[in-house]
Order: sequence, then structure tokens, then C-alpha cells
Amino acid sequence: MSGATLRARAAPALAILIGSSVWGLAWFPYRVLAQWGVAAVPAQACTATIALLLLSLVYRRSLGTLRWSWLLAGVAFAGGITNVAFVWGTTHGHVMRVLLLFYLTPVWTALFANWLLGERVGLRGAGLIALALGGAGLMLWSPELGWPVPNNPGEWAGMIAGAAFALNNVLLRRVSLELPDVKPEMRSWTLYLGCLVGGLLVLPFDGGIASGGAALSALTSNPATAAVAVALGCTIAFSNVIVQFGLARVPANQAALIMLFEIVVAAISSWWLASEGLGTREIAGGLCIVAAGILSGILPESKRCKSTTAGDAMV
Repeated sequence: MSGATLRARAAPALAILIGSSVWGLAWFPYRVLAQWGVAAVPAQACTATIALLLLSLVYRRSLGTLRWSWLLAGVAFAGGITNVAFVWGTTHGHVMRVLLLFYLTPVWTALFANWLLGERVGLRGAGLIALALGGAGLMLWSPELGWPVPNNPGEWAGMIAGAAFALNNVLLRRVSLELPDVKPEMRSWTLYLGCLVGGLLVLPFDGGIASGGAALSALTSNPATAAVAVALGCTIAFSNVIVQFGLARVPANQAALIMLFEIVVAAISSWWLASEGLGTREIAGGLCIVAAGILSGILPESKRCKSTTAGDAMV
């Protein structure tokens, strides 16, 4: 394999890896905003608004490529559920436990990809999924917390976000195949439109008007709070554009495995910033997750699913 071909295959995976790293750290600024008076759902709606405005400004010439499609409506719907549930869950729940339930996504992805894309996991893919999920279980299980099943609203939010996230990734993959004229940045624009609408719809369940008013007051009266919200909104907007580049070129099952790297980033950041433990078992589990993601990208596969392009490889 030539160096140019290797770089071409590595770039999409690296793009997804960068996006996963951003979301592995995003829980912390959302918690900071919550401490400063901006609750989880208003904070999510605020950063989604900032991301939407930024993308509209920077990529205004691409707005004309948008058109009505049930696929894009599905991206908005699934993206809104993902972001609202993820932000609420990681703000109110145990970060690592919420993320474990969130990153049951390879299971959901396998189902959605088979249904919507015709991608078959195969024996090797099933082995890599087992390695990744085994690593996640090894990394996050503890006698004190018990098995990774939802025990509180934050954990249920994490699991719901994971299922919606898998659906969103599969739909984005299908959009790239069936609507190639829609620019990648407009897929991100559609996603954040869904995040904004989803945040507004869920706001009554997170304090309603009082919570929204308190968030608005905190953002307008404290420059530091506003700066964190703006910086977070800009970061997630551009990281999502980068991820779209990767998702358009990587089969959904492989992308789901690469995204498991978020757990590793979250484990380190939650240990460092929230004093959540990280021991030998957690490190070993993280290495299993990283190994599964790397192997999914470099091991050859003789069969290709019907949804892949010439440059894609099956998990």
C-alpha cells in the first residue's frame, strides 16, 4: 500500500477520532456552565444556536444545497435527541457510567446499518465489536456501581443518546450516498437545527421558563459564562464538520468502533477534572477499545457491503 493511499484511508478515521476527543471533553464545560447558572438543556440549546449561526455565516454559500428529504429530517431528529440526552446525562450523572451506556452504540449501529445501509457485520466485525464492548465493560464496571444497566435518569439519558447517536451516524452515511450534492457542512447545519429544536421542546422538563430565564441572565451578566458558551458552540460546530468528512468515507460499523475512543478521553478527563477513579482495569479496558478501533481500520476484508465506495473497507 502506497503512502498516499495509507494517508487517504487514515484521514477519515483521524477526523472521527478528533471529533470523539472533543465530545470526550465536552461534559466538563457543560458542567461548568451548570455551576454558573446555565442548566443542561438551556446550555445545549445555547451552544446549538451558536453552532447553527456560525455554520450559517461561514458556509452561507452552501445553504443552497439543502433540500427537503426524510433523511435530513431524520438526521435533525436523531441529532437533537443525541445531543440533548448526552448533555443532560453527563451533566447530571456519573460521566463514565453514562458514557458506557452511550457507547453501546456498536450494537445499535450494527442493527441500523444492516436495516438502512445493507452493511453486514460479519464474523470479524462481530469479534471487533466484542473486543470494544468487552474493553468498555472492563474499563467501567466496578462492584460499587454494579453492572452497566440504567439505574437513574442520567443513565437512561446516556443509553437513549447512544441509540440516537447510532441512528444519526447511519443516516449521515446514507445522506452522503443518496444526497451527494448536499455539502458536508450542511449535514452539520441540519444536525444542529435539530439540536436547537430538540432543546426547546425538552426545556419544559428541565426547569421550563424559569430555567431558560436563569440561563439567559447568567449569559448576559457574566462575560466568562458567555465566553465559555461561545467557545463551546464554535468548537462543537467545527468538530462536527470534521466528523462529517470521516463519516462520509467510513462504513458505519467501523466509525462506531473508532468513536469508542471518546471513552478513553472521558476516562482521563473525568479522573483529572472530576476525581473519578482510573485504575489498572480502566487502563486495560481503554487499550482494548483503542485496539478495536485501530484493527477495524487496518485489517483487510475480502467482502464489501453494497453501501461502500471504492475507498471504503468493511469492518
